[in-house]
Amino acid sequence: MLGVNNLYVKYEGSNPTGSFKDRGMTVAISMAKYLGAKAVVCASTGNTSSSMAAYARKAGLKPVLVVPKNGVASGKMAQAVLYGATVIEVNGNFDLAMKLVINLAKDLKVYPLNSINPWRLEGQKTVGYEIVDELGVPDWISIPVGNAGNITSLWKGLKELMMAGLISKLPKILAVQADGASPIVKAFHNGRYVPQVSVETIASAIKIGSPVHWERALKVLKESGGNALAVSDLEICEAQKMLARAEGLGVEPASAASIAGVKKAVDLGIIKADELVVAIATGSALKDPESALGHEVEYLKSMDGEAAAEAINRLVNNDVDIRYGSTY
Repeated sequence: MLGVNNLYVKYEGSNPTGSFKDRGMTVAISMAKYLGAKAVVCASTGNTSSSMAAYARKAGLKPVLVVPKNGVASGKMAQAVLYGATVIEVNGNFDLAMKLVINLAKDLKVYPLNSINPWRLEGQKTVGYEIVDELGVPDWISIPVGNAGNITSLWKGLKELMMAGLISKLPKILAVQADGASPIVKAFHNGRYVPQVSVETIASAIKIGSPVHWERALKVLKESGGNALAVSDLEICEAQKMLARAEGLGVEPASAASIAGVKKAVDLGIIKADELVVAIATGSALKDPESALGHEVEYLKSMDGEAAAEAINRLVNNDVDIRYGSTY
């Protein structure tokens, strides 16, 4: 469907809180416990906060979340509330929340758990280990990029395997951002990094205009001989639907960006049809239910049994196209 013969999805929604963040969080929380921290804090657009809150509670630490007002998907916020985290909303974007966390972290009793914490990257690099363990070394790995901690840690893990003599080559990395939040893509193609002040995209998990690891991300792309592409919200939504309806695999919009990026790269001739490609899907669709409900879906409601049977029969026989919210 995307024009490439061998495409695999590395689905990180299978992790305990539904996203790739758990890989780094279990390591970093263990370190917080070892250092004697009383509380942990992070700025988040959602996945980091829910993961940190869950692992902090397990470790007996107090989780404090700093989030942009109205900038976190409801599925992720519900997790944070369920775990009893202290949630501080700021009137601004993720970058403002991140500045606040850095200031809070000057108090050694409050341990920061964004990807500025090196132990987070040590945990997250294991996604590279698993890809190689299951498939060998692919030609390309496509990854959504927000704060750029994940692309940095992925490459760290792959290079360690190379240095250890466990693999003999490295894949090319495709960094994918949303059109409305794409400072790294612009820097890759223009040769100059400029933070993006105003960011807007349906993919809230990568809605970041001033990524902490932008320099490292550009280094990854240079070292791997990779590329960087921006995709529109429409392309993200179409990729999300395609993956769900072709494979029964539900991912949040930011995850679908990696799929949309593969399609665009194939269309542009960057990825060849015979190359082995892995797209990393960073989180479950349940993280952001509103985006899924925004799609057209077949949905029958408000009818008695006889009418329902008739409607289903017509639907199966393609006599009528019944969409979400249809009433009879």
